Amino acid sequence: MIRVIAELLEPQFRFERHGIEDTIVFFGSARIPEAVPANDPNPDAGGLAALTPYYDDARELARQLTQWSQDRPGERQFVVSSGGGPGIMEAANRGAVEAGGPTIGLGISLPFEPAGNPYLTPDLAFEFHYFFVRKFHFLYTAKAVVYFPGGFGTLDELMELLTLIQTQKVRKRMGVVLYGRSFWDSVIDFDAMVAHGVISPEDRELFVFADDVDSAFTQICGFLEENYGESLLEQD
Repeated sequence: MIRVIAELLEPQFRFERHGIEDTIVFFGSARIPEAVPANDPNPDAGGLAALTPYYDDARELARQLTQWSQDRPGERQFVVSSGGGPGIMEAANRGAVEAGGPTIGLGISLPFEPAGNPYLTPDLAFEFHYFFVRKFHFLYTAKAVVYFPGGFGTLDELMELLTLIQTQKVRKRMGVVLYGRSFWDSVIDFDAMVAHGVISPEDRELFVFADDVDSAFTQICGFLEENYGESLLEQD
């Protein structure tokens, strides 16, 4: 119980120290590398090779969003946050650092994954023992969330957020972007879920798709300015 309390409170103390109230969270596979050599002996390299462009896209999107946040008027800043690991998480943190901004890593202690990528702001790098506390901190400050291609962990994080929004357990306005429509359409058949009646047609409006950095950037910035712009600051 003491460990749970510590994991709940410590990130909040550090966020307050850095003045962080709003984040843009990047989710995605830890397995997607920056590049896969053509002669890579890894049997999974072929499938991963097709996904490597997403690393560069996540990096560039995080860079542009961080630059936009720093350049916009007013004190409200949106800080890039990720799971702190390799792959898409590393790409997001890397892009934010390249824009000169702080960047958050909410890591999880796993026996088969490195403790943290090298692009995390030192005082904003965390390693959790409990998944549920980690998920809480992801969403507590999130104002927009981007889901890149990923596996069980990414799907878990996506479905939990959609469930929380659908059931109105999360009432704040939150932009949800699924990046790479061809991947998501091949993995989750939302149309079939609607056809079977297990979700409603309006549930399809809980998220949007993006296939390139410009589209994702425009949708995220537009959402944040509309819902969290300086003119609305006093209403939050």
